[in-house]
Amino acid sequence: MIIAITGRITRQGTTSITIETNGLGYEVLTPISVLQRVKENQDSDGNVHLITYHYYQMTPSTGVPVLVGFLNEIERDFFLEFIKVSGVGPKAAVKALNRAIGEIAQAMDRGDTKYLKTLPGIGEQKAREIVAKLQGKMGKFTLMQDRVVTEAPKAGLRDIEEEALHILLQLQYKRAEAQEMIKKALERCPQLASSEDLLSEIYKQRKTV
Repeated sequence: MIIAITGRITRQGTTSITIETNGLGYEVLTPISVLQRVKENQDSDGNVHLITYHYYQMTPSTGVPVLVGFLNEIERDFFLEFIKVSGVGPKAAVKALNRAIGEIAQAMDRGDTKYLKTLPGIGEQKAREIVAKLQGKMGKFTLMQDRVVTEAPKAGLRDIEEEALHILLQLQYKRAEAQEMIKKALERCPQLASSEDLLSEIYKQRKTV
């Protein structure tokens, strides 16, 4: 069981980071509420220390190990309470936590289903189930001082390009060729909001060649 990890951030996505330690790279799922504060918690050597929740994503044929990262044990404890709600699995919880955890905990404690419905993936019925399960149990979590910008920022264009380039290089494209494909895709669709959208546009362009 992996309960913590320390290392350098080598890649950052919208809900995950890759941490390199001792020559190994670990993908760590990270809620936006945590992701936005990761870099400010790096030490002088560029390392970050995360408390982790380690579980196995089961499939019919195998179990895939998954790490979810937090900046402290209180954040992890809140996450463990959240996934006790029926139908809220770890990946759904990571996606839903796009606001400050302290703010979300306060909404749960006061039974504010209207607020909870604004979280990604949380509908009316799920919001009611969250309140039924967790109201009155949020105590210490409501005092958290974490912060998140009102709207989670989309990945910057440079981040999207770098992530798409990284994938294309893994697919054995030469760097110059990959960069040219990315450039043409962005010229054609400058509003692309993610590396997945960018790669899809590149695929469309190649089909028409």
